Amino acid sequence: MNKQSGIHYLREHREAGSNRPVPAEVTRIRDTVVAGLGDLLQGAFDAVDDSLFELANNARSNNEQNRYFEAMREIRIKRKGVERHFQNTVAQYFANPPHTGPLQEENLSKQANADTLSLVGNDDLEEQVALNAMITKAKAHFQGPLLQLQTRFSQVYPEATDESPVNPMAPEHLCSAFTEAIQSLEIQIRERLILLKQFDRYVVSNLGMLLDEANRILIQAGIIPNFRYHGKAGKQHEAARSEAASSDKEEGPPPDASATQRAAETGSGAVFEQIRQMLARQRANAGIPPRASDPNVRVIGDAELASLLNSLPLSGARQDQNNLSAGEPVSVDLHQLVQQLLSQSDTGDGRKPALNEVDEDLINLVSMLFEFILDDYNLSAPVQVLISRLQIPILKVVIRDKSFFSQATHPARRLLNSLARAGIGWSSSDEKAKDKLYGQIHNIVQRILNEFDGDVTLFETLNQEFEQFLERENRKASLVEQRTRESERGRIKSQTAQQTVDNLLKQKVSRYKLPESIHDILMNGWSRVMFLAYLRDDVEHRWNATVKVVDDLIWCLHPHQEDDERDQWVRVVPGLLKSLRSGLEEVSYNSSRLDEMMGQLKHQLAEAFRTNAAIEALQDSPEEPEEEIATVHQTAVERQQELEDAAIAEYVAQIDGIEIGNWVEFRLVNGANFRCKLSAIIDEADCFVFVNRMGLKVIEKTRIELAHEMRRGRLTLLEQGALIDRALDAVVGTLRSKTA
Repeated sequence: MNKQSGIHYLREHREAGSNRPVPAEVTRIRDTVVAGLGDLLQGAFDAVDDSLFELANNARSNNEQNRYFEAMREIRIKRKGVERHFQNTVAQYFANPPHTGPLQEENLSKQANADTLSLVGNDDLEEQVALNAMITKAKAHFQGPLLQLQTRFSQVYPEATDESPVNPMAPEHLCSAFTEAIQSLEIQIRERLILLKQFDRYVVSNLGMLLDEANRILIQAGIIPNFRYHGKAGKQHEAARSEAASSDKEEGPPPDASATQRAAETGSGAVFEQIRQMLARQRANAGIPPRASDPNVRVIGDAELASLLNSLPLSGARQDQNNLSAGEPVSVDLHQLVQQLLSQSDTGDGRKPALNEVDEDLINLVSMLFEFILDDYNLSAPVQVLISRLQIPILKVVIRDKSFFSQATHPARRLLNSLARAGIGWSSSDEKAKDKLYGQIHNIVQRILNEFDGDVTLFETLNQEFEQFLERENRKASLVEQRTRESERGRIKSQTAQQTVDNLLKQKVSRYKLPESIHDILMNGWSRVMFLAYLRDDVEHRWNATVKVVDDLIWCLHPHQEDDERDQWVRVVPGLLKSLRSGLEEVSYNSSRLDEMMGQLKHQLAEAFRTNAAIEALQDSPEEPEEEIATVHQTAVERQQELEDAAIAEYVAQIDGIEIGNWVEFRLVNGANFRCKLSAIIDEADCFVFVNRMGLKVIEKTRIELAHEMRRGRLTLLEQGALIDRALDAVVGTLRSKTA
């Protein structure tokens, strides 16, 4: 596997670490785990052998059958070495445990995201996806035992901290050890995937008993026997303490939340608090006194406000329920709407009902949020219209649950982000009625408008269903996109090979007046041999050999009068004829003509040797004035090119900043537009390949062409970040400008 994929970080960790004495209880666990994993791995290898034998039995060709048999032979020969390497690596983890937890999860998330990966080999990508799926599944399935074990191991190893815990038995470490162990196997990607599948089935899926045994050994050693652990300093909660009491006191995410989640929550909370402070500053600057101090005003509570909002229809103005994206985005003046509700409310004591400052801030914030959404060019038009229908439901959510803006993981917030992210690739030209994604988003909005009763669980349910839908669709699109990338790489390489062959032969042949038969052999026969050599060896030995044949043939047709040159001619010609025939036979050159052409070639070569005059050089003698004019013209072109390069330099820099998986929008000359995703950058041809949501290629352009498109305003880079986060950042910028 390519080292850039991130699989080798553990090896580097071990090499950097130093051996240290292993505690007695850890030694017990190590010996038990290493032996247990060895037994499980034997079962996996036996299953691999059976699978390959079955595939060979059912092979459709001899080549395919031989491939599977060769893989079986390779694995059987090196199996013991792989098992030994794997067990030794796992044993080493107990001496120098790699860090687990947040850091590791971040690495995994980066590797799993195919849309943000740097361009790696297709085989590496497939293998990485399989590994990540295996690890994710195992961590979810064994979440409880893994958390306990990580906590206990972090107590055992002195270098472990809450931020950087350790667990030698974490699934990602075991998978990394196995991936490293099978590097020595000279097998293709399909066989490697079979290996990983059986490793998952026989080893990873059976980790539970080893994790339980490790926890049992550590419990016997007195290491956190009662698992209620919240830090290495020994802060433990009594088991008798009620869950309700602890949950009331805990404001943040649960202890097993990932670092990414905690960071998101912290960041969102800070932004929300910043917004509230700026809104309060606005009121203070305007001289608005606190509502509670006004005797003529009755501040209504959250429950009363929520009750008032329940009288509002979720959709605002009625629309066609079968086509919620019809027309323009819906704009609702939420502040005015709430004020109308308040004016209709009877206080009973003659005082004017009014919102408290917090609720008013939240309503203003929801209004500003949707103002941003309605102006956000990154949202495709149909999705923008659909999301605009959710203003009143989101207002009701925010009033009931004020954590919407402060918690990135709020169900309603996550759903809005998911809808926006999924719909980024939608173009106005897409056929909505036939599109599954549009139908899914439309259905979600429709269900919220019809079913939301104040319980945010609905958003959580809808988000789960939507994520499952996206997973299925993305899986299909990823396969298509992978085939597209492979096809484009193959096509580009073929084009490059053909162009290289054509240019080289044209350069060499154009210098001499060759006999027609020899010209035909080179241009229509030997060119195919050179083409295949370039594709197979990429200008390595075989390609250089085919070029040498051309040079030798032309040299042999030159006059040679010196004795040493004529001796060399006699030595070169037999090998030259043999190379020509074998190469032309390999490319299945017209067999009926091959003997005839080789006979003509022998005659031409013999004639050249006899007369010393088989070919003559073509003299290029252009007139001096024409050459001067050409030079002047070329200089002008170069000057123009320099001006063009300077004009697009900044745009080229922006193009270089586009990453694989980023979305863009192209505008055509006729005014139409379409959105697509960067799928591959093929360096050989400086070619950027873009695909649609289905993974199908829609356009390809060079770096310079893209820069020109951007300069003309026909290419727009689309924002990839979460919708609500971008909206909050925009709100902060707006408020900052008002309070400055």
